[in-house]
Amino acid sequence: MNKQVAIVGGGVIGGGWAARFLLNGWDVRIFDLDPQAERKTKAVLENARRALPGLTDVAMPPEGGLTHCKTIAEAVTDCALIVEAVPERLEVKHAVYAEIEAANTTGIIASSTSGIMPTDLQSELAHPERLIVAHPFNPVYLLPLVELVAGEKTNAAFIEQAKDLYSSIGMHPLHCRVEIEGFLSDRLQEALWREALWLLKDEVATAEELDAAIAYGPGLRWAQMGTMQTFHLAGGEGGMRAMLAMFGPCLKWPWTKLMDVPDLTDDFVEMVGDQCDTQSGDLTPRDLERIRDKNLVGTIRALRGSDWGAGATAKAHDRVLAALNGMDARAADVDVSQPIVTGSRTVPLDWTDYNGHMNEARYLQAFGDGTDRFMEMIGCDAAYIATGGSYFTAETHIRHIDEVHAGARIEIKTQVILGQGKKMHLWHEMYEGARLIATSEHMLIHVSLETRKPSNPSPEIDANLLRIAEAHAKLERPVAAGASVGVRR
Repeated sequence: MNKQVAIVGGGVIGGGWAARFLLNGWDVRIFDLDPQAERKTKAVLENARRALPGLTDVAMPPEGGLTHCKTIAEAVTDCALIVEAVPERLEVKHAVYAEIEAANTTGIIASSTSGIMPTDLQSELAHPERLIVAHPFNPVYLLPLVELVAGEKTNAAFIEQAKDLYSSIGMHPLHCRVEIEGFLSDRLQEALWREALWLLKDEVATAEELDAAIAYGPGLRWAQMGTMQTFHLAGGEGGMRAMLAMFGPCLKWPWTKLMDVPDLTDDFVEMVGDQCDTQSGDLTPRDLERIRDKNLVGTIRALRGSDWGAGATAKAHDRVLAALNGMDARAADVDVSQPIVTGSRTVPLDWTDYNGHMNEARYLQAFGDGTDRFMEMIGCDAAYIATGGSYFTAETHIRHIDEVHAGARIEIKTQVILGQGKKMHLWHEMYEGARLIATSEHMLIHVSLETRKPSNPSPEIDANLLRIAEAHAKLERPVAAGASVGVRR
């Protein structure tokens, strides 16, 4: 495959296309009249380089070359794919196509339009059979959906080529088989948007309240199943047919400004029910519920990382739970005559691997969370770290003793082996009830975040750590402490 693409129009969408192709190893030529185009594209690329590799567990290919061209002809010559991403005005697009055809008569012309019919786009082309719509979603470098739409004169072979091409750069090509204004996704999005605008106009809710109504509820479900399968599952064992029987009449109630509803005839209900059954395949409602639940947990947990939306809600609930089970206590309030409980949690659904038990990385995360909790306890919390001091882990050794599965409640108990000056030497043990699951040994060094070099902790931290270390020195030293892999000293 000739991995060379021309992009005409370097705005938000054109820049996103450039990033998606470039980071997948394609050479990109881009043309845009905006004198700031190069700067704007560079900014999009910086974000894409930061985010896109996080979607894959395999290394990305070497980055392609990027050329900013001075003319459309320079950009499109000899390119097998030409992406058009200019403003949504038909006359502008026709003028661009004329310049493209003057320099290239064979490459696929893929318009990024979000609603103009491809038949209208190709109406003045000398070679209309090669024009398709390839409608992406912002940010193009992350969202995989691309709607492929043919016009009346499009050669179907180009749609098939496009499917393979876009799949090769990590996208999900959706062939919209019927040419219709707005295609599929925008028609669904704009129906919701129209209703939202009416709710604003009627002063029923604010913009923030309307977004919350989606982001904290149906939006999380739509991310994985879409409207049809979500409602099919909501119907329980009766599926979509049960949903239409229960709630179909409500569609004619004056809940909405969008009142044109298809008649729910028996034939239509059966057609919709059959399609939803086909979509579910051999999966029972209980199977779908488990898949849905695992995906929702993963989505909400991902949102925790940026303290956003439903993830922020989950993090706030953590603080409530921590107060209930004593995980918010400080050093002065804990019993230091025994190892200190620094972790108490349930193993999440997304922590298990192909063997069905918690994977190695999650053991480290659980023990690392225990270390963070201990640091908070002795005074090395977010407020202290903001002043410029913290502990860095210098060495870790984990022993995996037994299996633990999703849903199990685990507890981390921590013993201080050394707490003096710049050094903090911790021994963690993970339990499910009385059963020892794993141990982890950590050596940490207090550092200045300004110099990134070892430094002494604050007097308060030093005193708290020393008090616990002296108390724990009376405990039996763990047998495996200080051991290397497979060797006990």
